[in-house]
Amino acid sequence: MAGGRRVGSVTPEESTAKRVAEVLAERDAVQANLLELDGGFAKQVLESATLTGQTRDRWATASAALATLWETFLAYSAVVDRVAALGSGSKRPARKDLPELTRLLNEGCIQLPGPPVPLAHRDLAATGRPAVTLAAAVGAMRRAFTQVAEVTSAVEAVWAAVAVPLEAAATELARVRPMVEGLGADLETEFRDAEQAVAAQRAAANADPLALWRPAAGGAVGDGSVDIAAASQVRDRVAALAPRITEAGLLRQQARQRIDGLAAAVAAARAARQDAIAARWDAATRITALPPPPPDVAAPPLASLAALADTGQWSRLAAELDRCEAELAAASAQTADLRQTAADAMGKREELRGLLRAYKAKAARLGAAEDAGLAASYDQAHGLLWTAPCDLAAAEAAVVAYQRAILER
Repeated sequence: MAGGRRVGSVTPEESTAKRVAEVLAERDAVQANLLELDGGFAKQVLESATLTGQTRDRWATASAALATLWETFLAYSAVVDRVAALGSGSKRPARKDLPELTRLLNEGCIQLPGPPVPLAHRDLAATGRPAVTLAAAVGAMRRAFTQVAEVTSAVEAVWAAVAVPLEAAATELARVRPMVEGLGADLETEFRDAEQAVAAQRAAANADPLALWRPAAGGAVGDGSVDIAAASQVRDRVAALAPRITEAGLLRQQARQRIDGLAAAVAAARAARQDAIAARWDAATRITALPPPPPDVAAPPLASLAALADTGQWSRLAAELDRCEAELAAASAQTADLRQTAADAMGKREELRGLLRAYKAKAARLGAAEDAGLAASYDQAHGLLWTAPCDLAAAEAAVVAYQRAILER
């Protein structure tokens, strides 16, 4: 025994002081979370916004729950303040205060807000709404807090997710906005429609964000995903439109230069075609079965292109220039193919001539140079290769036959 108390035992005063400290810590945590919820961005916006649909209905319920939560907290906090006055500080609770502290900590002492208990379910000696304990008050506040936080968290998740594609679209529209004026009715109309689509998606997300919220099946409270399909579609629409506006704006700045460049490119392509045709005719005097020359390079419609530029029809001008340039590229490719075919044919003839000479030397090393059959095979291949124009297919077959005859020897 020490000072009239067994060593290691806990006095009622000490046990009550520990319980008081726990209640005060819990009240501080409740207050901090409630203040964070009440000052949150989503709650502030929802209070002042004009809501529709699911969000209007759910926020009306959640807002009422939040008001009740604050009323409950004020009543709860008043009791906790009394507990703190009796049981905290540098001294342990006085023995004379233990009965009141015990009652406040363990018995019904908080009147919750709300309608009274129906008369049919009320005891004769009971009040309209019986008082509850501190623990029951915290439980009621916890349920209301969860209800409100579920709504605000879902709304914040929707706004954050939808903002990504919509901000991307708005940024692209802002970038090309200075170029739009004067690009033609079609592009100007598409641009205005895209701006309206972005604004409509933003307004819908602000007015009824919960229409886009998809709670997770069987998941915890607050788990879910956001349907951003409509916002993403608008972003993709703008992403396709912006390059067209940029291209048209650049075309407006460089229209004359691009038209003149097309004329110069056609002139160069025609000159290259003439050179390729000359090379083809030169090869045709030596090689048979060459492909015919490609069609002439079409003259560009310079007058109509200039008229489109003068009248500001930039979309049509861009399409016409693209068409003309594609046709020119195809014609240039045909010219290059013709030149390459002629060069390949000449090269093939020289290759076969070299092979024939090499095989004749091999026949001499084998001592078969005077063989009548080999000589006849050689003469046939030689005659084909040195005849103008040369039939390359027949000449190649003759060279292969001569090679086979030598190998058989």
